[in-house]
Amino acid sequence: MTELQKNISDFLDDCRYMKGLSDKTLKAYTIDLRQFSEFCLDKSWNEREPLDEYIKALYMKYKPKTAKRKVACLKTFFHYLENNDLIPTSPFHKIVIKRREPLVLPKVIPVPTLTKILEAAYIKHSEAGHSACFYRFTVRDIAVMELLFATGVRVYELCNLKINDVDLKDKCIKVYGKGSKERYIQLTNKDVISALKQYQKEYANEIVKTGYYFINNRGDKISEQSVRFMVNKYAKLTDSDLHITPHMFRHTVATLLLEEDVDIRYIQELLGHSSITTTQIYTHVSMNAQKRILQKKHPRNKLKVKTDI
Repeated sequence: MTELQKNISDFLDDCRYMKGLSDKTLKAYTIDLRQFSEFCLDKSWNEREPLDEYIKALYMKYKPKTAKRKVACLKTFFHYLENNDLIPTSPFHKIVIKRREPLVLPKVIPVPTLTKILEAAYIKHSEAGHSACFYRFTVRDIAVMELLFATGVRVYELCNLKINDVDLKDKCIKVYGKGSKERYIQLTNKDVISALKQYQKEYANEIVKTGYYFINNRGDKISEQSVRFMVNKYAKLTDSDLHITPHMFRHTVATLLLEEDVDIRYIQELLGHSSITTTQIYTHVSMNAQKRILQKKHPRNKLKVKTDI
């Protein structure tokens, strides 16, 4: 094992056991640092010049957002090395990256399409007839999609809900977001609560056995890919040409709340964004709200101007 590989191993242990980072973050860090290690096989890894070269290669190979994430991982790694006196100083102190990431607006689901997706799930449920297996699956599918839209949770947050994270008595769920940050989300819609109660009734044994709240067709914890397949399955039953993903439920919730004049800081708290800047991207999407505001409140509408055009 080389010096770099040992440092990477120790860093990942620190992230897992001292910082308590999620498995998803640890997996990304492992991949990013393995790629860096492979690049540095015949180079000095802790100096500025090869690091500059590697960062340029990242931005040439990957999309700006992906490259930015990989660079952030390296910054964190070198910060750890410096803090633990494993290197005298981080080369990142002398590296300035000025790349503007292009603004990619979040894709939302049109309300009529969203309505049809949920209706398709309820229709399939009503058609289950005497098939107990099919009946249970549709109960689960309805609960998953209703909760996605009701709360705007990330798909991995939904998949990692534990048995004690869903409290239907007090009507709220406890979610562990990025960096294992905990937040509570209230459940206020009676149809959503009803769907979750029915699901818990049908899957009580599997929930207790696995410890996880949402269960796949094999009786294990549901995967993110299973949820994506589920949403896509019902989306195909509508007349929409959009490729619908679970994350679009999150974007849609945020955008629709913004259009209802909900304060952006409440939306930030709901979505679990650490920075308000992340939430503000939805202000670019909410054109309907902008139109409504301009129609009702623009001062030009109050001016009594004699026009002859």
